[in-house]
Amino acid sequence: MTFSLSPTPARRLVAPEPGWTVSADVLVVGSGIAGLSAALRARVTGRTVLLVTKAQVNEGSTRWAQGGIAAALSDEDSPEEHLHDTLVAGVGLCDEDAVRVLVTEGPAAVRGLIDIGAHFDRDASGEIALTREGGHLRDRIAHAGGDATGKEIERALIEALYAVQHDPGIEIIEHALVVDLLTSGEGADARVCGVTLHVIGEGQIDGVGAANARAVVLATGGLGQIYTSTTNPSVATGDGMAVALRAGARITDLEFIQFHPTVLWLGEGSTGQQPLISEAVRGEGAFLVDVDGVRFMQGQHELADLAPRDVVARAILRRMAETGQDHVFLDARHLGAEFLQRRFPSIVARCRELGFDPATELLPVAPAQHYIGGGVETDHDGRTSIEGLYAVGEVACSGVHGANRLASNSLLEGLVFAHRSAEDVTARIARGELPMPAAPCPRSEDEGILDSRHRLELQRAMTRGSGPVRSAESTAAALEECARLAALPMIESAGPRSWESTNLLHLGIVLSSVAGRREETRGGHVRSDFPERDDDRWLRHQHTVVRRPDGTLSITETPVEPMDLTSTATLEGES
Repeated sequence: MTFSLSPTPARRLVAPEPGWTVSADVLVVGSGIAGLSAALRARVTGRTVLLVTKAQVNEGSTRWAQGGIAAALSDEDSPEEHLHDTLVAGVGLCDEDAVRVLVTEGPAAVRGLIDIGAHFDRDASGEIALTREGGHLRDRIAHAGGDATGKEIERALIEALYAVQHDPGIEIIEHALVVDLLTSGEGADARVCGVTLHVIGEGQIDGVGAANARAVVLATGGLGQIYTSTTNPSVATGDGMAVALRAGARITDLEFIQFHPTVLWLGEGSTGQQPLISEAVRGEGAFLVDVDGVRFMQGQHELADLAPRDVVARAILRRMAETGQDHVFLDARHLGAEFLQRRFPSIVARCRELGFDPATELLPVAPAQHYIGGGVETDHDGRTSIEGLYAVGEVACSGVHGANRLASNSLLEGLVFAHRSAEDVTARIARGELPMPAAPCPRSEDEGILDSRHRLELQRAMTRGSGPVRSAESTAAALEECARLAALPMIESAGPRSWESTNLLHLGIVLSSVAGRREETRGGHVRSDFPERDDDRWLRHQHTVVRRPDGTLSITETPVEPMDLTSTATLEGES
């Protein structure tokens, strides 16, 4: 089935004509674990690589990953068990083949990080120290610096990148915001052949330019800034998803937004990036209590406080509604000051900076946006629906997360699928399947952009209408507000803030549309008017594509075969 919706996203953003041009075999956009891994792997094969990143190389979401990276690294664990836990967390919508790729290639990929210099925490015997997080039935979370795993992985990858920065075959451009994809052809003949980007730089590489390439790899992260409260950094404005959407790429499962259960609650007026209290804290024995000190996760799920994130977040929201409070509490006091300081130094330091001491007092926590399970649809090699365009990491919908991401699978997904995409790109180039465009691709008509002064209005509308709890009424209200903002007089020229705001607006239209259509509660999608899961109607994916030339936003559905994941006996017996 296909449904036409209004408003529809623009084709391109208003921007100056490119004043300069660069070229490479492979263009990688983003410098988190996915982008860095893809760039390094592509260069190893001998292809020229251009890596562009929105801020500095080290300012993406990867550095904020506290808990760790999940992989079956111990003799007591197995990829099959990791597969099972991932499928259970995904609530029936995972691509089992994609998950199998993730869990079988994951251990070698993590060991590859060690080979390039990443230092994971070790136990007394010298083995990698493994811990547990929500939804995992085994200890399989490798961590570094206690709670600074993402920062350590990023450090190792950046050092590997800087080791070859004088290589003429690899170039890095920082402070570069991708404005739009450059494409040739229409429909089935469409091909991505580069990007336009705006660079805040010095010298000749400045302003708007064109980067031409045989293939473009999007590794731009998530869209957390579409909400008033998120754990994502300020750069997470959904740019990669938005440019792919405008170019006609297929976007899948955008309604599944993961709200992390334990984000430090700083008061009703606190907006922007919020401090995360890692799931690993509960993995070490902390637990949730309500305002009366009651452990409310008992009896909610067999794993109690370590249930999958969607289960815990919904339980917190219910208890907040029952008690009339705007937060619950995380109790880690019994773990002791010495242990907390050693295991979670960054979290402890941040809490104390904000006036909280986890060793002596309860921490107020509430769910906040953390991750998006959907994105630009890809196959197992990162290929999208448009020739020449790849997507890896949070910007992509590879099929591994389904309706709810299993804790600490995000870093692993970025790593594994970045390697696969880089290898696929370079192999196709070698076979002559991805020729270099002879000249910059022609630009089509531009359309207006949203004044950045309206961004907060959009964020508030999305939080109210398509946030942690939704309904037919709320999603319709969010769409109505998107339509109002889209109908405002568009400014004729702008810069990065307005381009980012327009990206968020376009994604808000899609997100609210698919969230309004899914009349059930599943994973990261919670409906107050449809509180139960409905496999008969909604065991299926929703895909969105902007159709040209009329600009219609169409939604199609693909059913999913049911999985029987009720028993773990066989898996446990195999380990």
